[in-house]
Parts: sequence; structure tokens; C-alpha cells
Amino acid sequence: MRAVWGLLLCLALQCQALEDKIPVYIRDDVYADYLTFLAGRAPDAINDFSGPGMRRDVADLVLLHQALLLGGFKRQFQYLPGKINFRNTSMLKNGDSLLSFDTYWLSDAEKFAGQVYITEPIIAKGDYLAGVFASPANEKVFQLRSLEQLRQLTAVSTPKWHTDWATLSALPLKQLFRQDEWLSQARMVHLQWADFMLMPFFPNENQSFILEKIELKAVPGIAVLLNDSRHFVISRQHPEGAAAFAALNLGLQQMKRQCTINRLYRQAGFFG
Repeated sequence: MRAVWGLLLCLALQCQALEDKIPVYIRDDVYADYLTFLAGRAPDAINDFSGPGMRRDVADLVLLHQALLLGGFKRQFQYLPGKINFRNTSMLKNGDSLLSFDTYWLSDAEKFAGQVYITEPIIAKGDYLAGVFASPANEKVFQLRSLEQLRQLTAVSTPKWHTDWATLSALPLKQLFRQDEWLSQARMVHLQWADFMLMPFFPNENQSFILEKIELKAVPGIAVLLNDSRHFVISRQHPEGAAAFAALNLGLQQMKRQCTINRLYRQAGFFG
């Protein structure tokens, strides 16, 4: 009987530990790369953003953790990975999610500014250069040298990312396909149903992205300016929202004074 009570107490403590954690939603492929990059380390123990698994989304995630801790927000998170994308915005609006570990374009965040707190720019307007990513087997994309050649190519994005969609819409493309889920966009390009998509640069020499059976590679020597700033957003409706936003601002201010943010993004391969 004593052993049974001991087991029940252990299970109760585990349940209490889970209840004490704040559930946050994260796209499953980002979470997998995040775990690869951490390699068992705590986020606040990292001072070098280079290494396997690093990408812009992962850099955002680690940076947010570090800024919250610096600002005094000590709550832990329970990660809920899945194929989420724009559902995250709805959860932020109604307070079902505290924050987004992925930064938002300002033009997108401002659409629901009444429901969220928006930080100062993490990536300033004019600093975001994206690569043109295509299947390595799609030879015509890798022959791209001029705007005129874009008339032979198709791209894929979503109008829910206002900056990406507006930028691609302004290019003389053969066609711009709409696909709202990022992973489906990558799959379309891998299968050559669309010729290319815009993605952040990666910290590997050949600028390639591989996920399961999907392989994409950046066209060398070409970058597209996405002329907007990126920001973290925190739900105003969540009970921890105000405290998390105050702590995040304190942490980000300290990191900016020490020029930490640009240094970390540069190590991540995002800035040249």
C-alpha cells in the first residue's frame, strides 16, 4: 500500500509540474530543429548561435527565452508542437496562447494590435534579406540572372504574410500561387509545382534546407529585400501577458545595449 501511495504522489507531483508550465504552441519542424540546436543545453546557457539545427525561427526562439529570463520572467513553458501556422494568431488574440516564439512582420502584427503587445523591432526595416529557394533539380531557377527571367518562373507564398506577398506580387512572375501553410509551400517547391519560395538564409555553406524528403537550396548571389521590420508579440488577453511583455522589454533593452541581438543573428547566418 505504501508503494501505491508513493506512486500516486509521484504522479500528482508530475501533473502539478505540468500545470505550473505555460503551454505554448510551436510548429513541429521548428521544434525539432530547436532540440537539435540545443543538444541538451539550456537556452540561457547559449552565447553562440552557430551549429546544427540553427535557422531564423530557431534564433527567434532562443533569443526570446534569453530576453524573458534577463527581464525576470522565470515561468517555464510546455511546448505543444504541431502543424500550426495562422491558428497561432487566433490563439494569441483570445488569450489561449501567451506569445509567439516566431517574430511577426509589423504589417501583420498591426492588424490585431488591440489584442497583443508588440515589441520594438528585433530585425529592423531594411535589414531582412531573403533567399530565392528552389529544388536543386530545378535548373532554370539556378540560371536566374535578371528580372526579365522571372517571367518564366512561378513562386508560392500567402497573402497572410503581407510583406512576402506584396514583394512577390511586385515581381514580373509567370504566376504566384497561394498556399497558406509553410510546409506545404516547401513541398510544392520541392516537387517543382512552383519554382521557388522566399526563405531566410541558413548558416551552412551551400545554403540548403532539408526536412525529411524536402530539399531546397538558395540561388547563389541573389537576395530579395523584404522591406519591413519583425517583432515579438504577446497576448494582451493572457493572464501572464502584461508581466511577460514587461520582462521581455527589459531583457531586449539589455541585449540591444550590449549589441547581442545582431551578433547572435549574424552567427545564425541571417546577417552577412
